[in-house]
Amino acid sequence: LPIYDDSAALGLQKFHQPAATYRFASHTIRIQQNWNQLGVAAVVWDAAVVLCTFLEMGTIDLKKLSVIELGAGTGLVGIVAALLGADVIITDRKVALEFLESNVRANLPIHLQQNVAVKELTWGCNLGNFSGTYDLILGADIIYLEDTFVDLLRTLEHLCSEHTVIILACRIRYERDQRFLTMLKGPFSLSEVHYDPAADVHIFKAQIGRA
Repeated sequence: LPIYDDSAALGLQKFHQPAATYRFASHTIRIQQNWNQLGVAAVVWDAAVVLCTFLEMGTIDLKKLSVIELGAGTGLVGIVAALLGADVIITDRKVALEFLESNVRANLPIHLQQNVAVKELTWGCNLGNFSGTYDLILGADIIYLEDTFVDLLRTLEHLCSEHTVIILACRIRYERDQRFLTMLKGPFSLSEVHYDPAADVHIFKAQIGRA
C-alpha cells in the first residue's frame, strides 16, 4: 500500500509502535499496528481518533443504524461504531483484511461480533456486492491519493440512498484534498460539522439533497 508523500514530516515514531490503546464507549481498545508490512492501512491516524471522539459525542445516535466504513485500516472507527450500537460493515482492500479482522475480533465483545462484518471493498470495483441500504458511511483520512478520487466518489454514490449520511474526517494537507471536496459537492450537499484544532482534523457531512 502507498504511504503519504509527507510521511517523513509527520513524526512516525508512534506508527512504529506495535500497538496503540484507546478508551471509547466505556471500553479499552487495543489496536495492533504494523507499519512495516502494510503501511498506512495498519496504523491509527489522528483523523480516526477524532472521528471516534465525534461519534462518542452522540451527535448521531448510532443504535441500530446500518453503517459501512470505507478504508478502515486498523478498524478503530468501525469498532467504536459497533460499541455504540451500530450494525457495521468494515471494509478495506484485500491485502489489509486479515489484519483488520484480527483487530475487530480482539476488541469486540462476543455478543457484538454478530453485528459486524469485515469485507473486501476496493473503491470502484465489484460494487454490486454492496447493494444494501446504509444509514451512515464513515471514512477517516481516506482522501489523500488523487488517483483514487473518481473511484471513491463512484463508490459513495453507489452506497448512498436519499437518507444516507456520509461522515468524513480528514486533514486538508494539499490542494488535491480540497479538489476532492469540490468533486463531492457535485452529487452531494457538503458541510463541515466539527473541527479539532489540536489535531488539525476536519469532519465533513455529505448527503444527497439537503444537508
